[in-house]
Amino acid sequence: MAVKMRLQRHGSKKRPFYFIVVADARSPRDGKFIQKLGTYNPLTVPATIQIDRQKALEWLHKGAQPTDTVRRILSFKGVLYLKHLLRGVSLGLFDEAAAMEKFTKWSEEHDADFARRQEKHKKAKAAARPVFVKKEKPAAKEEAPSEPASEAQADSSEQPEVPAE
Repeated sequence: MAVKMRLQRHGSKKRPFYFIVVADARSPRDGKFIQKLGTYNPLTVPATIQIDRQKALEWLHKGAQPTDTVRRILSFKGVLYLKHLLRGVSLGLFDEAAAMEKFTKWSEEHDADFARRQEKHKKAKAAARPVFVKKEKPAAKEEAPSEPASEAQADSSEQPEVPAE
């Protein structure tokens, strides 16, 4: 029995939402599945992905074959990199602690890069948005109060200070 990790479509017409599932390759796309691994919502910017890494890793070790889209999702979330590191542990190239250290370092860099790209996207979107400037109504001019203030300043500057005795 061939087992595949694939997307199962939900949501209404033109509003897709997917479950990431493990299913028999012979079952229909939206039919019977073995286990649900997570969700994928492509409508949000950026796309929302929730996946259980441990379950996905277990199914990959058992031989489940991901479809192209699920492979990209697993790669983005680091499941395939973790499988690669654990393969190095089983071959004796390094120990499990070193593998987990490499994965956490990659995960931190990946999250920082993702946040940077998301911020860049928000700035570009804000810059592309047209800016509308409201025109303010001109205020009524009042010249009378400004003249006495200038005369008072002139009078005070002309009188010299007299020292107190």
